[in-house]
Amino acid sequence: MGNLVPFLVQWGLTSLSLWVASYLFSGLRFADGGSLIIAALLLGFANAVVKPLLILFTLPLTVLTMGLFLLVVNALVLMLVSALVSGFTISSFWTAFFASIFISLFSLFIGGVLS
Repeated sequence: MGNLVPFLVQWGLTSLSLWVASYLFSGLRFADGGSLIIAALLLGFANAVVKPLLILFTLPLTVLTMGLFLLVVNALVLMLVSALVSGFTISSFWTAFFASIFISLFSLFIGGVLS
Protein backbone atom coordinates (compact mmCIF):
# COMPACT_ATOMS: atom_id res chain seq x y z
CA MET A 1 0.00 0.00 0.00
CA GLY A 2 2.99 2.29 0.53
CA ASN A 3 3.78 2.30 -3.20
CA LEU A 4 0.24 3.27 -4.20
CA VAL A 5 0.52 6.98 -3.43
CA PRO A 6 3.72 7.58 -5.47
CA PHE A 7 2.18 5.56 -8.32
CA LEU A 8 -0.99 7.66 -8.28
CA VAL A 9 1.02 10.90 -8.13
CA GLN A 10 3.14 9.84 -11.12
CA TRP A 11 0.02 8.79 -13.01
CA GLY A 12 -1.53 12.17 -12.29
CA LEU A 13 1.61 14.00 -13.42
CA THR A 14 1.69 12.02 -16.65
CA SER A 15 -2.01 12.72 -17.23
CA LEU A 16 -1.49 16.43 -16.61
CA SER A 17 1.53 16.49 -18.94
CA LEU A 18 -0.38 14.73 -21.72
CA TRP A 19 -3.34 17.05 -21.27
CA VAL A 20 -1.19 20.20 -21.48
CA ALA A 21 0.70 18.75 -24.47
CA SER A 22 -2.60 18.17 -26.28
CA TYR A 23 -3.27 21.91 -26.07
CA LEU A 24 0.23 22.91 -27.20
CA PHE A 25 0.63 20.45 -30.08
CA SER A 26 -2.18 20.50 -32.63
CA GLY A 27 -1.30 17.01 -33.88
CA LEU A 28 -1.82 15.39 -30.47
CA ARG A 29 -5.48 14.81 -29.61
CA PHE A 30 -7.61 12.93 -27.09
CA ALA A 31 -11.23 12.07 -27.82
CA ASP A 32 -12.22 12.23 -24.16
CA GLY A 33 -10.91 12.15 -20.61
CA GLY A 34 -11.03 8.36 -20.48
CA SER A 35 -8.61 8.01 -23.36
CA LEU A 36 -6.31 10.52 -21.64
CA ILE A 37 -6.31 8.55 -18.37
CA ILE A 38 -5.78 5.21 -20.14
CA ALA A 39 -3.00 6.70 -22.29
CA ALA A 40 -1.23 8.02 -19.17
CA LEU A 41 -1.46 4.62 -17.50
CA LEU A 42 -0.23 2.80 -20.60
CA LEU A 43 2.55 5.35 -21.12
CA GLY A 44 3.79 4.70 -17.59
CA PHE A 45 3.71 0.95 -18.25
CA ALA A 46 5.48 1.36 -21.61
CA ASN A 47 8.16 3.56 -20.02
CA ALA A 48 8.72 0.91 -17.34
CA VAL A 49 8.74 -2.19 -19.56
CA VAL A 50 9.05 -1.45 -23.28
CA LYS A 51 11.39 1.54 -23.19
CA PRO A 52 14.25 -0.26 -21.36
CA LEU A 53 14.07 -3.05 -23.95
CA LEU A 54 14.20 -0.53 -26.79
CA ILE A 55 17.15 1.18 -25.16
CA LEU A 56 18.94 -2.14 -24.84
CA PHE A 57 18.31 -3.07 -28.48
CA THR A 58 19.39 0.35 -29.76
CA LEU A 59 22.37 0.72 -27.44
CA PRO A 60 25.00 0.87 -30.23
CA LEU A 61 23.05 3.60 -32.02
CA THR A 62 22.50 5.46 -28.75
CA VAL A 63 26.23 5.36 -27.97
CA LEU A 64 27.08 6.42 -31.53
CA THR A 65 24.78 9.46 -31.27
CA MET A 66 25.93 10.25 -27.71
CA GLY A 67 22.47 9.59 -26.29
CA LEU A 68 20.45 11.67 -28.73
CA PHE A 69 18.77 8.57 -30.12
CA LEU A 70 16.93 8.28 -26.79
CA LEU A 71 14.75 11.17 -27.99
CA VAL A 72 13.68 8.99 -30.90
CA VAL A 73 12.98 6.09 -28.52
CA ASN A 74 10.76 8.39 -26.42
CA ALA A 75 8.82 9.43 -29.54
CA LEU A 76 8.41 5.80 -30.63
CA VAL A 77 7.06 4.82 -27.20
CA LEU A 78 4.55 7.69 -27.37
CA MET A 79 3.50 6.60 -30.87
CA LEU A 80 3.11 3.02 -29.64
CA VAL A 81 0.77 4.20 -26.89
CA SER A 82 -1.27 6.22 -29.39
CA ALA A 83 -1.59 3.14 -31.60
CA LEU A 84 -2.89 1.07 -28.68
CA VAL A 85 -5.33 3.57 -27.13
CA SER A 86 -8.43 4.37 -29.11
CA GLY A 87 -9.24 8.05 -28.91
CA PHE A 88 -5.58 9.09 -28.70
CA THR A 89 -4.08 10.25 -31.99
CA ILE A 90 -0.73 11.66 -33.00
CA SER A 91 -0.49 13.10 -36.49
CA SER A 92 3.21 12.54 -37.21
CA PHE A 93 6.54 11.36 -35.89
CA TRP A 94 7.71 14.94 -35.40
CA THR A 95 4.67 15.77 -33.30
CA ALA A 96 5.47 12.73 -31.14
CA PHE A 97 9.14 13.74 -31.02
CA PHE A 98 8.58 17.27 -29.74
CA ALA A 99 5.60 16.28 -27.56
CA SER A 100 7.68 13.58 -25.85
CA ILE A 101 10.39 16.14 -25.07
CA PHE A 102 7.76 18.50 -23.66
CA ILE A 103 6.03 15.76 -21.64
CA SER A 104 9.33 14.66 -20.09
CA LEU A 105 10.41 18.19 -19.18
CA PHE A 106 6.99 19.25 -17.92
CA SER A 107 6.64 16.12 -15.74
CA LEU A 108 10.12 16.69 -14.37
CA PHE A 109 9.36 20.34 -13.59
CA ILE A 110 6.00 19.65 -11.92
CA GLY A 111 7.47 16.71 -10.00
CA GLY A 112 10.28 18.95 -8.75
CA VAL A 113 7.82 21.65 -7.67
CA LEU A 114 5.71 19.12 -5.76
CA SER A 115 8.71 17.52 -4.02
